[in-house]
Formats: sequence, structure tokens, C-alpha cells
Amino acid sequence: MSAQHALWHPFADMGAVDGDRMVITRGEGSYVWDDAGRRYFDATASLWYANFGHGRPEITEAVTKQLQTLDSYNLFGYNANEPALELADRVAGLAPTPGSKVFFGSGGGDVIDTAVKLARAYFAQTGRPEKVHVIGRSQGYHGTHGFGTAVGGIPANAAGVGPQPPEFSHVPYDSASALEAEIERVGASRVAAFFCEPVIGAGGVLLPPDGYIEAVAEICRRHDVLFVADCVIAAWGRLGTWFGIDRWTVQPDMITTAKGITGGTIPLGALIVAPRVAEPFFTGKPGAPIFRHGATYAGHPVACAAGLATLDIYERDGLIPRGRELEKPLADAVSGVAGHPLVAEVRAGLGFLAAVELTAEVMDADPGAPVKLQRACRDEGVIVRNLGRGVAVSPPLVAAEPELDLLAAALPRALDRLAADR
Repeated sequence: MSAQHALWHPFADMGAVDGDRMVITRGEGSYVWDDAGRRYFDATASLWYANFGHGRPEITEAVTKQLQTLDSYNLFGYNANEPALELADRVAGLAPTPGSKVFFGSGGGDVIDTAVKLARAYFAQTGRPEKVHVIGRSQGYHGTHGFGTAVGGIPANAAGVGPQPPEFSHVPYDSASALEAEIERVGASRVAAFFCEPVIGAGGVLLPPDGYIEAVAEICRRHDVLFVADCVIAAWGRLGTWFGIDRWTVQPDMITTAKGITGGTIPLGALIVAPRVAEPFFTGKPGAPIFRHGATYAGHPVACAAGLATLDIYERDGLIPRGRELEKPLADAVSGVAGHPLVAEVRAGLGFLAAVELTAEVMDADPGAPVKLQRACRDEGVIVRNLGRGVAVSPPLVAAEPELDLLAAALPRALDRLAADR
């Protein structure tokens, strides 16, 4: 039994954690090791972010070099640093809409809240300050900051912390017509933005119906509602393209990214802002409106140096397309449990992520079954993530056939163990 410590883990039953903590001590490629020396296939890329795996010396070198020249400095007002300038230009150059701007934050939660505030600020600056309402989707996840919690559609994440901010509502995640109906109910003259994950991640790896992304983008365009693509998980190769949303022929007004922008090595988020949304703040002359928002560590030079090295790795090693190339092998690896008596559904086939959902009977009998399944997989040497009614995987893009074989073997054995314990 592990000792008690002062550390409070996010999203954790601390009574259970203190008796069963897994301490990860090192990582290399697609694998991590615990303090007992046991090796695991990191089938979650930690928390959707270790897209190039672990232990890349290029990141160590870039970070060390930057620390030796400029270890930190803020971006407020006139201030800048060379890594932030270069990374912003490179990210903007990859964006679906030419001429985009990049607003940095400390992570995904930062840039989600930034996007909500900027959507409202944009309409205020263009003579429509009444457009403040924001629409999210059921099961959507947009971080745990204030606005992110409000726009997210996982009820448990907003429970027990008091009332949520007004001017937020939600629609079923798989219905474009429901979005249009909600815009009409609220009034298009009051709706500022719609937030959409290309593939819902933490809400259960829920894939969009055919034509859904194009339909909601068109609905937003028709009603002059900003289309915000939350690609914190989907970007940087997870769906096989730079941003995930660029698998579809749409041009979002804003794209939120984080996680894989540094491979998770140092916290960093980036909000990509299309020209029409940025334009009121970029007039080209003094006296332009000021967007009074920003995080202390936004555009931190060391984080941006890690981001630049990360883009180099993605480009040099050809990792971005692998999210698409590996989607069928991953689907094949997890499909073997589709007929297991404890399994209700396997979701895969769009990007390098998948989920296994347990049956209603299993969940009704034991709401803690996903955690037990996660632990059983861990005992088989594979780390998966318990999510909602099952488990999810999102391996590093450097994973290959041997790692997927490990996953394919571990899942049915773990399910059998779960069945035997019922």
C-alpha cells in the first residue's frame, strides 16, 4: 500500500488513490515505467498529449538552450520574445484560414476561456454587444476553467460547485438541426458562439455523424454565430491533420489547441483566430481596441521553444498523417472485444483514438466498473483511461503494430477479469 502524501490528484477518489497510487518514473517512446520498474504501453499518450511519445532529446536540447538565454518573460503590452514570435507565425501558417492570428495561453483551459471572451468582445467591437450567448454540446468537454465548465456538456463536472454562469446552453452532440433550433430559440441576435470538438474526447470518444461538421459550420455562418473548433485533443496529428478540424472543408472562426503543441512536455495553449475576428483589434494604427485578457505565462519562451522543437519533430518524422494511417489498425485492435458480453459498443475509425463502452447492465450493477477495467488493463501492462461508461485509448503517434498487439491482447483479458469479479 502506497503512503499518504500531500498531493491532491485531479479527478480522483483520493481515498482510493492513497492506497493504490501509480508513480511513473520515466518514459521512452510509447512506454512508461513505474517506481517498481514495471513497463507499460502508454495507450493514452498520458492525457491525449504525448503524441510523439516520451523522452525526445530534441525537446531537452531546445528547452536547455532557451533556459540559458532567456528563461522567462511576459508578452503583455509591447513585450515579446523570439520563440513566441516564431511559433505564432508557424502555427498561423498551418491554419486553415490564411492571415490568422495566434493568442497563447498556459493550456487548453486558458484558451477555451479566451475564446469565449474574445467571441463576446468581437461582437461588442462590431456594434452587437448583445451577442453573448454560447452554445455547447452534450458530453462535450472544454476544460475545467469557469467558462469551459459552463460550455461543457458533462453534468458531473458542473455538479456541486454552485450555479454556472448565465448565457450558456447545450444541444445534443449529434444533431445539427438541434443547434439551429437552439439558435432560433435564443435568437441569433444574442448568440455569440458555438463550441464543437471534431471528435468528442473526454466525453466518451463520440464520433460526429456524417455531414455533421459541415452542417453546423454552415448553420453558424448563416446565423452569424462564431464557429469555435475545440481541437485541444484533435490537433497535432490525433486525427491525421495539423488541427483535426481540417479533415473537413470548413473554416472555423477560432481553433483552440494545446496538449500536442509541445507533446505535453511543457504546458502551452494556442488560440488560432481567423482574420475577421482579429480585425477589430488589428487596425494598424494606435488607438485600436485592447483585448484586456491574458495569462501570466502566455507565450513563455521556454514553452514556445519546446513548441518549435515539437513542430520540427512532427515535420521531420512525418507524424501528423499517422493519426489517419493508424485509425484502421487501432479500430481492428479494439474491435475484437465488440462481441464480449460486457461490451455495449466499440467506437473507433476516425483518428488515432477509440473507446470501449460497457453495457447498461454492468454499469447499473457497478458504476465503478470502468475504473476496475482500467486497473485490469494496467495489470496487463497497458494504460487506458476510464471515461464515463467505459475506457478510452489515444496512443502516441509513434506506436506501431507491436503496441497495438499488446492492446488487442490486454483488452479481452481485462474484460474477462472484470466478468469473473462480478
